[in-house]
Amino acid sequence: MPVAISVEDCYAPPGVYRAVEPDQLAHRDAEAANGGEKPPLDSANGGGPLELQHVPAGGDMRYHTRHHHHRERPGHDYAEDVITPQGVQPHHKTSYAETMMHLFKGNIGTGCYAMGDAFKNGGLLLATVLTLFIGFVCVHCQHVLLNCAALMQARKLEQEAERASATNGKPAAAGEKKLSDPVPVTEPLDFADTVALCFAYGPPSVRPWAPTMKRAVNIFICVTQLGFCCIYFVFISSNFKQIADRYGLVLDVHLHMALLVVPIVLTSIITKLKFLSYCSLAANVFMTLGIGITFYYAFQELPPIGERHLVGRLEQLPLFYGTAIFAFEGIALVLPLQNEMKHPADFGKPFGVLNIGSTFIILLFTAFGFTGYWRWGELVQGSLTLNLPDNEILAESVKLMIATGVLLGYALQFFVAIMIMWPMVESRLPLARRHPVRCEMVFRIIMVLVTFLIAECVPNLGAFISLIGAFCSSSLALMFPPLIELIVAWTNGTLGVWLVAKNVVILLLAFLGFATGTYESVSALAKDF
Repeated sequence: MPVAISVEDCYAPPGVYRAVEPDQLAHRDAEAANGGEKPPLDSANGGGPLELQHVPAGGDMRYHTRHHHHRERPGHDYAEDVITPQGVQPHHKTSYAETMMHLFKGNIGTGCYAMGDAFKNGGLLLATVLTLFIGFVCVHCQHVLLNCAALMQARKLEQEAERASATNGKPAAAGEKKLSDPVPVTEPLDFADTVALCFAYGPPSVRPWAPTMKRAVNIFICVTQLGFCCIYFVFISSNFKQIADRYGLVLDVHLHMALLVVPIVLTSIITKLKFLSYCSLAANVFMTLGIGITFYYAFQELPPIGERHLVGRLEQLPLFYGTAIFAFEGIALVLPLQNEMKHPADFGKPFGVLNIGSTFIILLFTAFGFTGYWRWGELVQGSLTLNLPDNEILAESVKLMIATGVLLGYALQFFVAIMIMWPMVESRLPLARRHPVRCEMVFRIIMVLVTFLIAECVPNLGAFISLIGAFCSSSLALMFPPLIELIVAWTNGTLGVWLVAKNVVILLLAFLGFATGTYESVSALAKDF
């Protein structure tokens, strides 16, 4: 599950670091040396190299690096970089093609390799139809989020203009009630901010829920990201075990997981964006090569299609749903990608990045799942790489590349959860405020160990992927968008019968998949203990 967050929100949020001229720094130091008071600094508006001024944050609940962030490239504004679980991108407005590549990188991962297991649960014919349908609904919900974000941004600017007009640009006098934002948000709006503002600007009965809904979205994102990390432990160890067994090093899969703790901890305590981007680049290359070679093996010696089930059993359909929604859940990525485009309107238009890119992704997932189940049938595993031959160098190279790529991608998935969780921990622990760097390192290591311990308890990769998809991904992808669309339409007086019916159907399907998928996934996991 992909998420993209501006580094301005984590490494240099407004009010924590801002650019100033070196001459200003020297002038202030000279004034202080002469016994005078340091004059205030003005932000630089261009010209000359810039330095960073540290301004106390004061509990803004956003991630700061403080002591361990260094400017790797003089003159480069790291506050404008964009970090995603797939890599760190220097801030420049992206073209249509660049944004398309980012969309592919953010959506094609371990979920793609699990589609064979999804088709085993759904059947060749039914799974194909349902995969296309779920993909269409997910893309529709992403468009809903984009539209609601645009409306909320306009509403926020309108309210700010009204506030400025009411005060005539002057600060509120003593005893005068100050107009404030309904809920604190960042600029530009992300997924959680959009949901919060939809509630905050909605009917009076839902406005008190705005902060709660923002926290709920962030909690689901954290649980999803940490769930990915647990899946990565199982995925990597399963592939490494097959390779080790081939060369006579037979160890239990749980021991392979334990051996992974050290390299994963070492990558997870990396805080410099430069090194994380290198890991991401290598992971993307490995994943791309792996998909191509896996397709090559899947098309070898295909059996008659009549040997496969066209329709899966009813009790297995929730497992299909969980895996499919896990693979498609990329909704948290769409707003950051749109915001970084040179022409943001090109993202959501009929032949824009979202529609064209999502169509390719949906067809790829459908073809991968269809071919995987057609080739290996009931023997297909939670990752198609586990079905590749054990006695061929090319197949083993695929397993090694994919496992290594996922290993390198762990740190970026993990980093997204840390950016949300650590500020909350730091604000509540005095020790963490006194020793932020050391305490953050300890917190990172503890969270890696938590994901390791959860993964040790998971014997079934396919069922665990389905559980994360049904429990978390369905909420983010299919529940919040129709909910906020109903609230916005209610507020604007555009609530029609068709709109209500459409969103109610999506919500009912999402809730049904959430409940049954979670139950069946937990049941499948329990049977393997």
